[in-house]
Amino acid sequence: MLRPFAFDLPKARQRAITEMTEPPLPYHWQDTTRLELRPYRSLPRQGFAVVILLFFGLVSIPLLTMIGTPVLWGLLPFAMLALTGLWWGLDRSYRDTEIHEVLKIGTDTCQLIRSGPRGRHQEWQANPYWVTVRLYPTGGKVAQYITLAGNGREVEIGAFLSEDERSRLYPELLQAFGQHAAG
Repeated sequence: MLRPFAFDLPKARQRAITEMTEPPLPYHWQDTTRLELRPYRSLPRQGFAVVILLFFGLVSIPLLTMIGTPVLWGLLPFAMLALTGLWWGLDRSYRDTEIHEVLKIGTDTCQLIRSGPRGRHQEWQANPYWVTVRLYPTGGKVAQYITLAGNGREVEIGAFLSEDERSRLYPELLQAFGQHAAG
């Protein structure tokens, strides 16, 4: 019997659960010739503010009971030092993940631009016909290490991605460069 609206509830539910539990990939293709990569941030800036305010509130509770006593002045510097340390650590984490990689694949030029933390800027170019995408399952800086080789140099791409994300990216890069996986 044909139903007018065939809707598979278990598959739709599984897809919705997967979308809620899996974070978005930290890379995306704008089209078949441009790839942008950024590290995944599990704590957005709004979360940063919430963590700092929550920590301040929880540290203040015991300090409020000490108002008017000399003990407050003994505990206050340590509480502020802990708050400052948390702020500095989270802020440093944000600054260290200010990495942005852009891969542009043209007909006669392939370009990888990497903007790193603290203003570091690196650039690599090669003819896309001669570019080789390599995957080092072990033995690289990280597991599933991906490099692009061409123009006499071999450069890493997406080293800040997780192992699973690099495993997903590798076949996409092979397809973008018109190569096939060996083996």
